[in-house]
Amino acid sequence: MSKILVCDDDREIVEAIDIYLTQEGYEVLKAYDGEEALKVLQSAKVDLLIIDVMMPRLDGIRATLKIREQNNMPIIILSAKSEDADKILGLNVGADDYVTKPFNPLELVARVKSQLRRYTQLGSTVSGESQAVYEVGGLSINDDLKEVTVDGEQVKLTPIEYNILLLLVKNQGKVFSIDQIYENIWNEDAIGVDNTVAVHIRHIREKIEINPKEPRYLKVVWGVGYKVEKL
Repeated sequence: MSKILVCDDDREIVEAIDIYLTQEGYEVLKAYDGEEALKVLQSAKVDLLIIDVMMPRLDGIRATLKIREQNNMPIIILSAKSEDADKILGLNVGADDYVTKPFNPLELVARVKSQLRRYTQLGSTVSGESQAVYEVGGLSINDDLKEVTVDGEQVKLTPIEYNILLLLVKNQGKVFSIDQIYENIWNEDAIGVDNTVAVHIRHIREKIEINPKEPRYLKVVWGVGYKVEKL
């Protein structure tokens, strides 16, 4: 049973989310500000975090920054604001997805399932002699072990970052539009997703490139999309 931590200073929202997630078979832990969330994470193994942006004491953005220092679990940001800037801020600090309030509880449950599926796949290992390894230059992805290395050094990616990079490395030289990347990774229609994809691409570059402003691997094709260059 997956454990999900729900953190929001609005107790009615926490209880509502609890009802829907419990019906789906998840175990729900609760916190009502960022500091409480950090304490829960110190004492319990949590598989996914749902956290609100605006909260007293320690808000969702600063809490996510602290959590990302040690934890790679999926994080879904809740925000009462719908502006792109707020969504980008959440993604910038390490969130994997965002849901804007007021939200459809069924949509939130669907996003939880999607993120947990990716996280489970990322953490799984496959035994046996045969391993699916994809390489380009000094960049290597072992898709059985879900490990990424650059020049022999292991790189830690979130599930979304890993899946984007794997898609591009498996299709070296092929240009994917932003919509194609989104639809392949999120498995839903791409509507106004430019900033979402761009933020994750930037994070990947920061982790795999010596100089992200002059990338060796992950290239932009202006006006078209992104590709991993054949080397």
